[in-house]
Amino acid sequence: MCFAMRSIQRIASTFTLKSNSALVGPSEGIPIRFPDRRNDHEIELVMVIGKTGSDIPQAKALDHVACYCLGLDITVRGREDRSFRKSVDGYAVAGPWMVTADEIPDPDAVPITLTVNGEVRQNSNTSDLIYNCRRLIEFASSFYTLYPGDLLYTGTPEGVGPVKPGDVIVCRSAPVLGELKIDVRAHKLGEAA
Repeated sequence: MCFAMRSIQRIASTFTLKSNSALVGPSEGIPIRFPDRRNDHEIELVMVIGKTGSDIPQAKALDHVACYCLGLDITVRGREDRSFRKSVDGYAVAGPWMVTADEIPDPDAVPITLTVNGEVRQNSNTSDLIYNCRRLIEFASSFYTLYPGDLLYTGTPEGVGPVKPGDVIVCRSAPVLGELKIDVRAHKLGEAA
């Protein structure tokens, strides 16, 4: 199960469940399924759950994190429920590798930057989240039991913008989380994630 925690542009705090087929690695590329509609990029920190928990208090929240990585959440704009528009096949990228929890002393102080074709679109820090990482885990686990392998995308900073086939997206968090480079391509009819 892949969870997406949202702190959309520092305005609202909600969360969205995603389909498993939305999750891909960076080498898969992003298959734009609805090229006639706006498809937006959103860089995020991803927390990978390593220990089962429910009703987790903030003081113990990070004990449930096994590792971290960079995440790229793509959203197609439209009238459908948000969970549909954020769960399109290949619209949740994670990588380029996993960093163990002990290598990130403070997940609430991680710089993140996203460029599209070399242009900086998002440049921020997880310290700007409405709900910090501990609160996100507490909040999610108040509704759902979290299991090892669940992914919590923390939310994205301002600068969300459109992408189209042919674009190259680069997400960075140097030096620990590395660089996530993704090609945006057109979806092929009948293609599975």
